[in-house]
Amino acid sequence: MPRIDANLKEEIALLPKEELVKLVIAAARKSKEFHDYLMVNHINKAFGEQQLFEEAKEDLQALFFKGYNGASYELRLANMLAACSKRINEFGKVINNKSLEMDLIIIVLKEIFTVSEKSLSTCFTRYNYQIYLLVKKAIGLVNNKLHEDYKVEYVPEINRFLTILHRSSNHLDYIYALPASI
Repeated sequence: MPRIDANLKEEIALLPKEELVKLVIAAARKSKEFHDYLMVNHINKAFGEQQLFEEAKEDLQALFFKGYNGASYELRLANMLAACSKRINEFGKVINNKSLEMDLIIIVLKEIFTVSEKSLSTCFTRYNYQIYLLVKKAIGLVNNKLHEDYKVEYVPEINRFLTILHRSSNHLDYIYALPASI
């Protein structure tokens, strides 16, 4: 992100309102992140986050059924998880309610853990690593960003994911380093 110096701030303050409106519209057209930021923080404060959450959920559902390249089923799933993580990160940059971000992570993890556990013990460790990244992010959100009341809702589900990972992929150093439970 470029740094805004004092001279530029003064020049922006001197711009007429019509020019500012044109600039904001142009920026919103150019950047989805800026568009979403405007929606959540200025245009639709009451329901903006929920609306973006619903859009993100629909995007994740579409990503689940998209065709991905890969030599094996596990590599295609790894590519799907990478795309889902990217979408969750885009959502997380815009919103302030981290429980909504956590809900998206749980949706993806529930979907991926419905796949056979045998997929976790194959030689395609990129798949395991993508799951590890999502689980690690979920643990970080629960421990550092979410209020204590949310732990009751999320901890049992995360512990179930951790149990499955340790049971099937404990031979990988990064899985072994995860806690057994939180």
